[in-house]
Amino acid sequence: MAKIKRPKIREILLFLRVDLLCWSLPGIEKSTFKPYSVEPIPFLSFRRQHEQIQAAVEVAIAGVYNRDFFILGPEVRAFEQVYAQTHGSRHCIGVGNGLDALTLALLAAGIGPGDDVIIPAHTYIASWLAVSRVGARLIPVEPDPATYNIDVTRIEAAITPQTRAILPVHLYGQACNMTAINDLAGKHNLTVIEDNAQAHGARWGQQKTGSFGAINATSFYPTKNLGALGDGGAVTTDSDTMDAFVRRHRNYGFEQKDISVERGLNSRLDELQAAVLTVKLRYLDAWNECRRSLAIQYLEMLQGVGDLILPLSDKEAYHVYHLFVIRTAHRDKLKAFLADRGVGTLVHYPIPPHLQQSYQSLNYTRGDFPLTEQMADTVLSLPLWPGLETTQVARVCDAIRAFF
Repeated sequence: MAKIKRPKIREILLFLRVDLLCWSLPGIEKSTFKPYSVEPIPFLSFRRQHEQIQAAVEVAIAGVYNRDFFILGPEVRAFEQVYAQTHGSRHCIGVGNGLDALTLALLAAGIGPGDDVIIPAHTYIASWLAVSRVGARLIPVEPDPATYNIDVTRIEAAITPQTRAILPVHLYGQACNMTAINDLAGKHNLTVIEDNAQAHGARWGQQKTGSFGAINATSFYPTKNLGALGDGGAVTTDSDTMDAFVRRHRNYGFEQKDISVERGLNSRLDELQAAVLTVKLRYLDAWNECRRSLAIQYLEMLQGVGDLILPLSDKEAYHVYHLFVIRTAHRDKLKAFLADRGVGTLVHYPIPPHLQQSYQSLNYTRGDFPLTEQMADTVLSLPLWPGLETTQVARVCDAIRAFF
């Protein structure tokens, strides 16, 4: 895939000149004229990616269709093997979705009632739900305000005598500080279980995320850097024992056909999704480089604009920008302003887990996790996807500058 070029200064100036010219034309009223008479910029589009891989995906799907084998067949086995190799793990087990992957990883690690799990306060609710599903107690830790990931300097103070695991989430595509987390885990005899759903291909140092923990989980929800054409997930581990546990547990607890040795789940990555993911995995590194190139353009063009807080990348992290998240005290007004100009944005995430109705029983109130709450009130995700053009990024940045 060709590397996306950054916009030249004259291209940016051209947009501004066109705007000024249009506003100055006689007979055109500002109330009826919009400066950009071009297509809207969606928050996310799969079109360019799908055009690139369409022929290969159609062949892969046809192969499954003609083989008449749809559950736990050769496509799942092939994908599990190549994904494990690509991400530096001995084993990969395909499952039905990311939440099941997290749940199965926790169960395989022996986490259950009576255990405490250190978890980010600022994360998608699925991370919390998995801990709740296995009956363990959540111990939330505030984020690092620079990277948005769990603040490793706060973890040790949160450890209790019942703490059994740390569940770091590589949020928005940036790796957590896995050196510090693994050092703490070793010091306190804790199990590390990574949530790698937003960071396919990310690295801490030279090591891929999803390979640091004793067992790790990921999601292939369609919007992820490596997304299926439906739902899907996977568990990775170097442990033969944990691998065998998850393989049994995803399929009713069967050790062999119709012989259930434990109360398992029905959570299996299907053959069609595995076939598609195998094709898409070949493009992941190139697509991640596209994301990084576009992120650099945003960072350069939005530097010093208004009160924007731009995302920072840890020097040890290879950030794959699942999301490009800015922060501003004027988030809601900026979001509406951009929508009026055809620019799609989303908020990840407007209500933190501790304030969700589903967790009222924990008796958290506003103010318990102020940094998390501040992020929920100020974060805004801008369009970023492979195939987004540099001229479109320039348009988004022009609109943001115009707002401020």
